[in-house]
Amino acid sequence: MSTMARKPKRGQNEGGCYQRKDDRWEATITLAVVDGRPKRKSYYGKTKAAAMAAMRAAQRERDAGLPIDIPRQTVGQFLDRWLADVVEPKLAPKTHASYADIVRLHLKPELGRHQLGKLGPQHVQELLRAKSAAGLSPRTVQYVRAVLRVALNRALKWDLVHRNAAALTDAPRLRRAEVKPLTPAETRSLLEAARGDRLEALYTVAVALGLRQGEALGLCWEDVDLDGRRLRVRRALQRVKGRGLVLKEPKTERSRRTIALPDACVAALRAHKVRQLEERLVAGGRWRDMGLVFPSTIGTPLEPSNVTKRFQALLERSELPRQRLHDLRHCAASLLFAQKVPARMVMEILGHTQMATTTDLYAHMMDQGRREAADLMDAILSAGA
Repeated sequence: MSTMARKPKRGQNEGGCYQRKDDRWEATITLAVVDGRPKRKSYYGKTKAAAMAAMRAAQRERDAGLPIDIPRQTVGQFLDRWLADVVEPKLAPKTHASYADIVRLHLKPELGRHQLGKLGPQHVQELLRAKSAAGLSPRTVQYVRAVLRVALNRALKWDLVHRNAAALTDAPRLRRAEVKPLTPAETRSLLEAARGDRLEALYTVAVALGLRQGEALGLCWEDVDLDGRRLRVRRALQRVKGRGLVLKEPKTERSRRTIALPDACVAALRAHKVRQLEERLVAGGRWRDMGLVFPSTIGTPLEPSNVTKRFQALLERSELPRQRLHDLRHCAASLLFAQKVPARMVMEILGHTQMATTTDLYAHMMDQGRREAADLMDAILSAGA
């Protein structure tokens, strides 16, 4: 009987380790058996221990349900495919153009050559540091990171990466500009100064409902029920490269919403509709009927920059703080909070996707509410004492 010790038998799918002719060690692992033939993957190291360590790490990932047989492709190749297969068919043209610019100008030049499966947080953090050092604003650097994070989330769904390297990095800190909405007195001054203005109803709707500028300029009469005192937000005016100003569906599901109209809005819109019919008669054959509530004098979409200039001229005449028409959205939220409207309802009226957006933007109003709540508690406790 032989006294030679027998080698221990390898367990199923444990793999093996061999020294190659180039002196490297190769450890193999069986991924699956396809048509009776094992499908293997090899890991290499300068030493047997290094090769075995790489193989055992892959075994742990396989046992945890993580993909380890990932096809080779560069970050640049993946980003091109993501833009073509996911972004362009499903998102607004404006969003696609914005994402494509970030990919072309920032992501592919810095990360495009890296293998997608080997992209690590350190690579992304170095990209963000370099962009900040090059003079990009913190907001732009944050946007670069956000676009990459969205793309890598898709790579996770497609089992192309084990982790989202962008999500594991630190974004530059962004100092949010303090929101200083118009006070109730200033709001009344604004609407008084706008009385008789061609866009009086636009300012009234913006203040009362907090519509985004694109939503207000994309509003159509078929979405306004003056008798029922409600308004539906179903479109937004957007500028699309190569097509100019077009009406598009809102980006998010919560942006599509129905809002109750205050009587002041109903009255302003009724007067505006009469004025628009008069303009249509004057325009005659030049009128282009697009059904817009707030069109130009010939029925075409209003140029957003011209609306902003007109609004800011109104503010200057009224000696009110300079701001954008979009900032009336903050004014609407502040007025709603001042009337003790619940934050959830404010969120739905404004069409925010997340409650955090509502509470973060209007934290000063929330702080006032907390102080009032504390005062009420004081009154109760004092009475009890």
